[in-house]
Amino acid sequence: MLYAILAAALVGLDQLVKVLVRLNITEGGSVPFLPHILQLTYYKNTGAAFSIFEEHTWILTLISAAASVLIIVLMVRKTFNHPFGMVSLALVLAGAVGNLIDRLFLGYVTDMFQTLFMNFPIFNVADICIVCGGIAFCVYFLLFCKEEDKA
Repeated sequence: MLYAILAAALVGLDQLVKVLVRLNITEGGSVPFLPHILQLTYYKNTGAAFSIFEEHTWILTLISAAASVLIIVLMVRKTFNHPFGMVSLALVLAGAVGNLIDRLFLGYVTDMFQTLFMNFPIFNVADICIVCGGIAFCVYFLLFCKEEDKA
């Protein structure tokens, strides 16, 4: 239950930030956030990470929905019963659901965080959750999984 609350809170944060960006920044417009590090830029992303599969929103919607269902099943069955594994699943679930909501209701994903110190794709809170959850799951798999669970 705690992990579901974590996922729901992160989805809420993701959606709140996206709504604030859509209401306060014109499409393609930017506002300073952290000088010389990060700015907020409103970008409508019809693809996935790094804008791959651009204009294939329906495929990405199906993939996000399937991934979300799979993660929920894994969490309910407590397939990974260590807290670190469950947190990693909650993070990935939050990211998948956050971007799924955008695809279903808007037809695109709202991205906003643009790095100024390096050339990197614009991203959002859901993307951060997916990346952090993926890294956390790798750490969980390497450090906390028993050998028989890895097979």
